[in-house]
Amino acid sequence: MKIRFIIAVVSMVAVLAACSGGTDAMVRTLQQVVRRDGGIAGVQLNSNFRYLRITVAGRVALMVLGSVDSLPQGAVEVWYSSQREVLRFQNGRTVGAVGLTTEWREVVLPALPSWSELARTGQPFRWSRVRDVMPGYSFGVIDSLVLRVISPPRKTEMLGVDPQGLTWFEEQVEPGERVGGLMATGMAGVDKLLPPARYAVDFRGGKETVVYGEQCLAADLCFTWQRWPVVVDGSAGKGSFKADVLLYCVDAGARRLKTVRER
Repeated sequence: MKIRFIIAVVSMVAVLAACSGGTDAMVRTLQQVVRRDGGIAGVQLNSNFRYLRITVAGRVALMVLGSVDSLPQGAVEVWYSSQREVLRFQNGRTVGAVGLTTEWREVVLPALPSWSELARTGQPFRWSRVRDVMPGYSFGVIDSLVLRVISPPRKTEMLGVDPQGLTWFEEQVEPGERVGGLMATGMAGVDKLLPPARYAVDFRGGKETVVYGEQCLAADLCFTWQRWPVVVDGSAGKGSFKADVLLYCVDAGARRLKTVRER
């Protein structure tokens, strides 16, 4: 386990180092645009790439897809921010978070039913998640979860999409059921139950795509994410040189991470 942890840290350092130097000025420019507009609606993006709109404590940021890892349990999307945070999602669920005040270094999920199957049955589904949490390296934290279909919520951070056109799920930690494996002490808040997560799934066109989610990494650290930009009439808008330079940095980091893993 210690060897796996060291390899993961070294790999992440290699990725973050790829975005140093000349791209820092471009990152600062993007941050200034976001702060001035109070959002990202006016940021010109390259439509050849995929983005997430992230909100944390009222702040808005962009993340870009750097790579997709193929795993037996399903593909894992790896997203990067201009502040060097990294989020990993598997079918909409968070399976990794690095660079935040609370980190999920590794998350193990079981084989889960598809979103369409869960929606069709309409019954609560209980399952367990195992995660390694930093700081303090709390290893083997087990969350007993219950997932159910819910009505579209009245308040979300989602933009440009009618919530009524999506199928919504809520995933809640069951009180008194979460236990730790080889848990280390010293992590503030690790014993507090996480607030519920929510997912919005689009089933149109015979597909099932999680387009929006709400997740808490700790009781006091929650964020929302949305696939961005919202596609209107089949067009996501034209890109710009600024986005191209930023994404080149991210793509280089993803390739470097892949090389490290292959070694």
